[in-house]
Amino acid sequence: MLARRQRDPLQSLQRRNQELKQQVDDLLSESRLKGALEASKRRDIYQRCIQLKQAIDENKNTLQKLSKADEPAPVGSYNQKKEEEHNLLDKLTHQLQELAVSISRENVTETGALTEGEDDDSSAEEDEEEEEEEDEEAASGEYVAIGDFTAQQVGDLTFKKGEILLIIEKNPDGWWMAKNAKGNKGLIPRTYLEPYNKEEGPESSEEGSEEDVEVGDETAEGAEVKQRTDSHWSAVRKAISEQINTVDVLTTMGAIPAGFRPSTLFQLLEEGNQFRASYFLQPELTTSQLAFKDLMWDAKTGSIRSRPSRVSLILTLWSCKMIPLPGVSIQVLSRHVRFCLFDGSKVLSNIHTVRATWQPKKPKTWTFSPQVTGILPCLLDGDCFIRSNSSSPDLGILFELGISYIRNSTGERGELSCGWVFLKLFDASGIPIPAKTYELFLNGGTPYEKGVEVDPSVSRRAHGSVFHQMMTVRRQPQLLVKLRSLNRRSRNMLSLLPETLIGSMCSVHLLIFYRQILGDALLKDRMSVHSADLISNPVLATFPRLLEQPDLMDALRSSWAEKESTLKRSEKRDKELQKAVFLLVYHDCALPLLHSALLPPFRWAEEETEAARWKVIADFLKQSQENEGTLQALLSPAGLHEPFDISEQTYDFLGEIRKVAA
Repeated sequence: MLARRQRDPLQSLQRRNQELKQQVDDLLSESRLKGALEASKRRDIYQRCIQLKQAIDENKNTLQKLSKADEPAPVGSYNQKKEEEHNLLDKLTHQLQELAVSISRENVTETGALTEGEDDDSSAEEDEEEEEEEDEEAASGEYVAIGDFTAQQVGDLTFKKGEILLIIEKNPDGWWMAKNAKGNKGLIPRTYLEPYNKEEGPESSEEGSEEDVEVGDETAEGAEVKQRTDSHWSAVRKAISEQINTVDVLTTMGAIPAGFRPSTLFQLLEEGNQFRASYFLQPELTTSQLAFKDLMWDAKTGSIRSRPSRVSLILTLWSCKMIPLPGVSIQVLSRHVRFCLFDGSKVLSNIHTVRATWQPKKPKTWTFSPQVTGILPCLLDGDCFIRSNSSSPDLGILFELGISYIRNSTGERGELSCGWVFLKLFDASGIPIPAKTYELFLNGGTPYEKGVEVDPSVSRRAHGSVFHQMMTVRRQPQLLVKLRSLNRRSRNMLSLLPETLIGSMCSVHLLIFYRQILGDALLKDRMSVHSADLISNPVLATFPRLLEQPDLMDALRSSWAEKESTLKRSEKRDKELQKAVFLLVYHDCALPLLHSALLPPFRWAEEETEAARWKVIADFLKQSQENEGTLQALLSPAGLHEPFDISEQTYDFLGEIRKVAA
């Protein structure tokens, strides 16, 4: 006797769907019988609705995963048959939803009849419950469009304002599966919808939407909200009334993707200087506070002692791809990447920022270290060093892509995170990860949120064919970085820096000069190691301020490069001579600019301020070069400087440490 041939996957699913259809038809027929009005019978029908809905959902998931490659033999019109089965399951789902809603309504009606004649308070509570049931009915079924929407890609559903849409499935990413009156189905954004009230009809919803556009609103403080004509205004007004922050309002308006958040690392930078490079550049005291932990003197070399660290590497930022664009309601002032050392719960280093560049033809692609005339500004330098002596097994680099923006309507400024990613530096065995290029896919939300996508609309249909999944992966926001191992020269240079620090490679030599001068002042020239007297040294007193102003660091780099080019080869090998020359360059360049009254205060991502500062810096450097020194520029009537303050010229390392720790 021949064995019975096993059914094909699609054929088996078709049979199960027909069995479900028969069960749903039987349940609908049973609900129309006279005996179905009894309360116990209604509860039984309601439970069977839930069970059948679960079975239909399981078949939907199975159907979604099926592919033509799963069939043992060729199947004609495979995709068409899958679509027919999908439509059948949607129809069964809709029938069960209508049946469950009608049963719920009958339960509410019965409850109202039983309690009729009681006091007014009970009647009011029943009315509220009935209204809630009606709201639930609307939420699970029909919605009215509050604006026009045009399909953005294959699978979206185009609709007009006032059109009634039947919601088939609500996805958590905000894109719902809907069907219009013609039977066409597709994905639509939930922000364009309002629950449909059958008694009032679509006209009332449209009138309400028009009223939202025409009538201005006021907040609790009496501040008038500007009128808007976009279809999201009703949702935005609700967000304002609930005092939701600006980012939530922008997300509701559709001005930014759902995965954008306020910048976490920017907020940390604003809290104080404990996450800035100037803090980690300072010497760290031991527990006894009688010696320095990371600054020691080497008597043999007559300089500070080099100190290896657990992590010492060079990181190169290559590019960022497929970064979502914000809407036209906000203007982007800066695109940048901030990163730091992170162990999964807290930041372990300073937060370093590198500004990105982009081309109008490719606005979704960010690049770093562009080709420029002259020296590359340190703010644009994608080559960075990373040092850390943390023993955490979860140590890694936290990257946060961000933009600085200004709202066109209000002039409000802010910082947004466009996604983040964490690169762990050690594997489970404690072995460092290899030095190579890493393609890192970004996460949305904050580093303390899980499962949030930067732009859910990109991957909302990633469960399609293999080709579609490959294309979806290519559209995912990503960051390309390269970890580079150190050669002997780089290792020797970085070993003179603090054990924990992140910075630009183009500024390493300036940081080393500062550490060497710091070692001379604290370890070599002090009368006693226990002395806590103030140290008269303008370089030590002002360099931390200079480090937080990238354009002044560029001016110092430029002046030093020009001076170094005049030194002989033998002079370049003399470390003491180089330190002395660096001190002269610093006094001629950095100090006058730091105390110039013509130089506007440094403000992040303000183009006008940055241009004004660079003009003052460029004019000063040009005048100094023409006059072979800064003396004439300092004595010129056009040169205005802040009043001299002796406290700004003295270095109090204990005071600095106490200030940072406070």
